[in-house]
Amino acid sequence: MHAGSHPEKNHGIVNPAIYHASTVSYPTMKDFEEKRADPINNFLYGRHGTPTARDFQEAVATIEGGDRTVAVGSGLAAISVAMLAFVGTGDHVLVCDNAYGPTRRLCEDFLKRFGVETTYYDPLIGAGIEDLIRPNTNTIYVESPGSHTFEIQDIPAITDTVHKHGVKVVMDNTWSAGYYFKPFDHGVDVSVQAATKYYVAHSDAMLGTVTFMEKDTETVIDTARVLGNNAAPDDAYLGLRGMRTLSARLARHQKTGLQLAEWFKGRPEVDRVLHPALPDCPGHKIWQRDFTGSSGLFSVVFKKCSPAGMAALVDGLELFALGGSWGGFESLVLPTNATRTVTEWHDNGRCVRFHAGLEDPDDLIEDLAAGVKRLTAAG
Repeated sequence: MHAGSHPEKNHGIVNPAIYHASTVSYPTMKDFEEKRADPINNFLYGRHGTPTARDFQEAVATIEGGDRTVAVGSGLAAISVAMLAFVGTGDHVLVCDNAYGPTRRLCEDFLKRFGVETTYYDPLIGAGIEDLIRPNTNTIYVESPGSHTFEIQDIPAITDTVHKHGVKVVMDNTWSAGYYFKPFDHGVDVSVQAATKYYVAHSDAMLGTVTFMEKDTETVIDTARVLGNNAAPDDAYLGLRGMRTLSARLARHQKTGLQLAEWFKGRPEVDRVLHPALPDCPGHKIWQRDFTGSSGLFSVVFKKCSPAGMAALVDGLELFALGGSWGGFESLVLPTNATRTVTEWHDNGRCVRFHAGLEDPDDLIEDLAAGVKRLTAAG
């Protein structure tokens, strides 16, 4: 609640100032050289960040349990910085088969061009990941739960196994917001988040975070700066402001999300509900062991869903906006198709992802009931 707030340095004002900066001037060459030698508070140029971003980064590192955070312009920018910090030509990386689509494209359309090979693995593999490690494997990318299909990975088993081979572990921790899962307590080396989601929380800013331990400070910060990635000051401010209400909002998202998930489970039109807090979700027991709660994002697989039925369901919803993001105050719906390489997924065309916002849950259920009725009527 108080990380990144320094009223004693800001005329007693509890919120930080928003520093808009490109040029940063110094009174003497000595001051200039001293600042340039400081990798953390180096505001030599606006691209290196501002005190506003620094305060936001302090808050994120505090909540995730890391030593440092770098704020960048989006979740994908955070993923890119984290991966490019460690991989090089001739390296091999392991990526979970349920990863966020743009992560797959980063590996297949970008890293491949520079001689980096990607192998996808079953997200439920656990310690069996050792069978996939090669002499040139240097990074594994984990996402728990996975985008759209919500499998929970055994992160401690994976980190314990790959660290024996000197492999770095990068984790997308956006679903938990760093609040319900502490990555560094489970062996993760670098945690990334699309802070656009639960930190900003109002669907009005793009923001990403890369959090890491002291040993990786120079590598990660240098990579972000070489790539020119940094967070805009206004967006960093909005991210920090959103974090002040994170615990209260997540509790509401969690409660409503579970209420909607349980309602869907009771519907005859539904094949299954993919929510890590439900006993039949893959990896549920691991979720119970490692997580302290759940957020508002989950998926529903319908028994039958024609294109006309899907359109009838989605188009008529009044409280669920059709949109690709999540984590804001508003509820969202998104028909989703999963891409798989080494695991099977046969439910494209029938899977819909929902984000439970902060609206009254009874109103949301009434809206969904009408939507399911339209889906059934459309055949």
